[in-house]
Amino acid sequence: MSNQWKDEFTDQLCDSIVAITDRDEAYRFLEDVATFSEIKAFSQRLQVASLLIKGFSYPQIVQATGASTATISRVKKFVEYGADGYRDVLRKLEAAKTNEGK
Repeated sequence: MSNQWKDEFTDQLCDSIVAITDRDEAYRFLEDVATFSEIKAFSQRLQVASLLIKGFSYPQIVQATGASTATISRVKKFVEYGADGYRDVLRKLEAAKTNEGK
């Protein structure tokens, strides 16, 4: 992980995210901390990452998400060479979904 942007303020942001305990609280936090466009961009990138990991093609991802090929390429770079943040979170979401079904 790059330490270029790590400081006490980003530590506090990360700690704030970790402290969130449910979806409603997450919505309230996001509404206060980010613009509508930023929230939509974050959610789109997460969906793009999910589809890339599942092996979807660029045209399929464009169709499913409305993301540009530039966005898909940028996300793909982080999925393949990043800090595994997308993979870790998506794995946890999938495990939680599986546990809900039990």
